[in-house]
Amino acid sequence: MQQKMDVAALTAFLRSDFAQVAGMFEVLEAGAETVIRLKVDDSHLRPGGTVSGPTMFALADVGIYLAILARIGPVALAVTTNATIDFLRKPLAGVDLIARVRVLKLGRSLAVGECLIFSEGQGEPVARASMTYAIPPKALS
Repeated sequence: MQQKMDVAALTAFLRSDFAQVAGMFEVLEAGAETVIRLKVDDSHLRPGGTVSGPTMFALADVGIYLAILARIGPVALAVTTNATIDFLRKPLAGVDLIARVRVLKLGRSLAVGECLIFSEGQGEPVARASMTYAIPPKALS
């Protein structure tokens, strides 16, 4: 299946349909791998000087969602039905997070994606997530 949304289209979709969080994220790449930046600020930190788990979960969720939309087009009602996240190591405080996302399976009603999250500039991931999304009927037609 060919790509239906590029970086500009995903960014515009995020701003129009999810304006409440759009300012936190920047779409860097869309294609075989979708890459999203989370702009880390003090509101994302937890005691101990690290990025909170809910912040990393949000990045994975948004990243996988956008990677799926890049393939199926602007389907606002595609929703998360399953999520697993492994926190692998402490992210660096005050450093943006980068999510590298791949769509593993794209079916008629379900899509599965995987996300590796990195502290920007670091070689080892800080978290790994896999998620399944339900795709509403007729979204792929």
